[in-house]
Amino acid sequence: MSDSSRRRWTLGIVSLGLFMVVLDNLVVTVALPSIHRDLGTSMQSLEWTVNAYVLAYAVLLLTGAALGDRFGRKRMFMTGIALFTASSAAAALAPSTGVLIAARASQGIGAAIATPLTLTLLAAAFPPDRRGVAIGVWSGISGIAVALGPLIAGAVLQAASWQWIFWINVPIGMTLVPLAGLRLSESHGPSRRLDLLGLALGSSGLFGIVFGLVRSQSLGWGNAEVVISLAAGACLVAAFVLHERRATAAMLPMSFFARRGFAVTNVVSLTMYFGMFGSIFFLSQFVQNVLHNSPLQAGVKLLVWTGATMVVAPLAGYFSERFGARLFMVAGLGLQAVALGWLASETSVHESYASMIVPFVLAGSGMALVFAPSANAVLASVRSDQAGQASGATNAIRELGGVLGISVLSTVFTSNGALTSPQAFVDGLTPAMWIGAAVLAVGALVALALPFNSRATAEEQARVEAAERELVPDPGDRLGASAAPVAA
Repeated sequence: MSDSSRRRWTLGIVSLGLFMVVLDNLVVTVALPSIHRDLGTSMQSLEWTVNAYVLAYAVLLLTGAALGDRFGRKRMFMTGIALFTASSAAAALAPSTGVLIAARASQGIGAAIATPLTLTLLAAAFPPDRRGVAIGVWSGISGIAVALGPLIAGAVLQAASWQWIFWINVPIGMTLVPLAGLRLSESHGPSRRLDLLGLALGSSGLFGIVFGLVRSQSLGWGNAEVVISLAAGACLVAAFVLHERRATAAMLPMSFFARRGFAVTNVVSLTMYFGMFGSIFFLSQFVQNVLHNSPLQAGVKLLVWTGATMVVAPLAGYFSERFGARLFMVAGLGLQAVALGWLASETSVHESYASMIVPFVLAGSGMALVFAPSANAVLASVRSDQAGQASGATNAIRELGGVLGISVLSTVFTSNGALTSPQAFVDGLTPAMWIGAAVLAVGALVALALPFNSRATAEEQARVEAAERELVPDPGDRLGASAAPVAA
């Protein structure tokens, strides 16, 4: 098989894998009321079908990347997709809430293994000077999943039962696994050793933080369970950082964070997921609960937002490769902040959908302007063989930002409003969106600190790799001249 053919196959396979994971998480959220009616359980218990997935997914992203580096990225990608597919079938057949929650946790594990490896496999297949377009397509297909998620969920729930939102994954996964075995090339990370202590500390620390954030939504921030969980998680993460600074085969080299491109991009990603995804959580409910749309109608109307992401993402990937990520990320976060501020200022029980179209387009376009350029910036700041470690860290930080955003904005919402009536919902939604807009604006300011010429080009990648091999500080990509030399 020629190199160009293998690249096309790699792009298609990893994009389809990411599509399946993103789509599933969105459709489950929309389907919760239907599952609640069918299984006859409380909505509080049913929330764990979402929380179990979020916990497993966010906590194990670093582990999934490390396993790919150690045992082979192609092999672990296939393992993750196979587990996700089998768990989807188990969720569709679940006779009770307990079984469904267990299946969703298993789905989260499979997704955590596969997701970071989609970007790693892509980076290994494409040379630096051709990655921008590939990452743009990869982001665009993810945008298609975001766009179609609410629409597919509404259509499935209207035409059939909730079980079919899980059955959709099965034929896709059964096709994807053998294709990956035939068409993907195997690759490994810089070290074939597995950092077991790092895995234990990192996973348990992230579990404590994510569990505390999830529980804070129902128990409140002052609850002992939440405080102890967050404190223990923070201590374990601190221990993880100390261990990684000394480890000879670190699963996440701390020298990554001494590089301005890597550090700033991850802060930007965290603020975007905090502000935007925390707000989407409530805006999707606003369209249904206040504007009185069915799930299918809500899915169609949200296409304006999510469809803009799908259209703009490939273009952002292409042009950021040539002009650098900084301009696109600043503009993207700025557009999202403007969109949320616009929606917050106009939101009322009498608001029309037409008045939401322009801010929806701005928000979707802004998200797309960050997705692909941020992936480009992260890959440009590390060696090619370190892409797995960098991808795992970036995905974990993004998910942490999303969970943190939902938790904080939920607190703002419940402090000012409630779900009891449309007016009470608006009373809580408005200040929550203003907080989201403020965080996004801060993210736009942080993005200004990106290196102006940080591009994922062949010259940039060669310079970074040469600096790494020679253990020489790279002044063009550092926070300061006093930073320690890079050592893998």
